[in-house]
Amino acid sequence: MRGRLLLARHAETVWHHENRYAGSRSDPDLTERGLRQVETLASGAKAAGVDAVVSSALRRAVRTAEPAALAVGVELQRVPELREVDFGELEGRTRAEADPERVRRFLDDPAAHPFPGAEPPAEAAARVSAALRSIAERHPESTVLVVAHSTGLRLALCALLGLPVAEYRRIFPRLDNVAVTELRLPDDASRPASLLSLNRILLA
Repeated sequence: MRGRLLLARHAETVWHHENRYAGSRSDPDLTERGLRQVETLASGAKAAGVDAVVSSALRRAVRTAEPAALAVGVELQRVPELREVDFGELEGRTRAEADPERVRRFLDDPAAHPFPGAEPPAEAAARVSAALRSIAERHPESTVLVVAHSTGLRLALCALLGLPVAEYRRIFPRLDNVAVTELRLPDDASRPASLLSLNRILLA
C-alpha cells in the first residue's frame, strides 16, 4: 500500500447554509466559522504528522489548506484536477431555484441525469480519482493532507473503492467541512483502495 491520504473538504463558505451549489466556476468566500475551521485543520494536521499538503486550485480550498501547510512546514501543492464538479445550470443556485423535474431526476440518479451543462459525474470521478492516485504515487511513504470539494471527493471515493458512482449521494450523504477521510491506495491500480476512517475531525 502507498502512503496515507487524508482527504478533507474545504472550510465553510458563505453559501453553505443556503446549500447553494458552488462548483468549479464559483468561488465563494469563507465564513468567520470557516476561518476558525481552517485553524482547527492546521493544528490537527500538525498533530497527525502530515508530511505534505495538496489542494484544489480554487480559492476556498487554497485558503483552507495554506495554514496547514504552514503549520507542518511545507509548501502547498496546488492540483487543478482536484477542482469541484461543474454543476452546469445548478451552479450558484439552490435546488429550490431549479426546475423541480430536473431536480427529481438528478436526485433519483445523478450519474444518468446531471443538470444541463454539468460535468458528467463519471468523468469527474475519473478526473479526481486519477489526481489522487498521482498524489499517492508522488508521496509513497508520506501522510498527505488533500483539501478539495464535497462532490468531487465523494465521486472519487466511489471510483477508488469500487462502488457505483451513481450511488455517491446515498453511500456518502455528506462530508463535513474540514472533516478528514483517510484512504490508502494499493500499488496495483486495479485493486480498490482501503477506507480507514470517514468524516472525522483531526484533533490537535
